[in-house]
Amino acid sequence: MASSKKNEQQQQQVFQDQLPLMAEKLGGDGLIGELCKGFELLVDNDKGVITFDSLKKNAAILGLQDLTDDDLRSMLREGDCDGDGALNQMEFCVLMFRLSPELMDEAEFLLHQELQFF
Repeated sequence: MASSKKNEQQQQQVFQDQLPLMAEKLGGDGLIGELCKGFELLVDNDKGVITFDSLKKNAAILGLQDLTDDDLRSMLREGDCDGDGALNQMEFCVLMFRLSPELMDEAEFLLHQELQFF
């Protein structure tokens, strides 16, 4: 029983949101540049987008090798705004922001501040 619980704990991955720290250190333009580099690591070079196959093939680069095919497909669906089954660079960057709760909270705060003037 104890070894079963230990195996379960090892299988659970904890992802720590690093985007706010990156944004603070790099600024907006620097963060976008880094996200674009991340996109380039995952892209299918022939198609110019992140496909399921390119994501699966390159997921280990980002430490995501333990994700299931269903997890990877869910990631693609989550970010696929135009319904083509793949992520272009803009969709990827938007998805990364959406997956960062702290950055989304800050963006919402800034939006509310700006809307006060209208």
